[in-house]
Amino acid sequence: MATFRRFEDLGVWKLAFECAELIYDVTENGEFARDYALRNQIRRAGVSIFSNIAEGFERDGNREFANFLSISKGSCGEARAQLVFAKRLNYIGEQRFLQLHRKLEETSRQLSRLRSYLVKTPMKGRRWEEDNY
Repeated sequence: MATFRRFEDLGVWKLAFECAELIYDVTENGEFARDYALRNQIRRAGVSIFSNIAEGFERDGNREFANFLSISKGSCGEARAQLVFAKRLNYIGEQRFLQLHRKLEETSRQLSRLRSYLVKTPMKGRRWEEDNY
């Protein structure tokens, strides 16, 4: 069973990072790019997802890490809500919307599983086991 020594090794961190990259990609052109408020807000939410995973991991404690995962999950929901609004405004096409929405939903599920694991595991610090969540 593998253990994690760096936040960059976490699959959920990698997925969250991909979400932020996609958010930047879909917001850089067209009407989405011209709606500065929505563009900046969804970008901040996207960056917040992977940033809170990293910050929580670096705190070295399960309780704090679990708290930061909750914050990250909240940012994930915020990004999804803003994405739905952007779709309603026709800022994004159906295919790109579905691609990003699904990725954000999967990120949210993985954050929930990791948080649940952290709350239950007797392991503390950075010795979380990869196969348990």
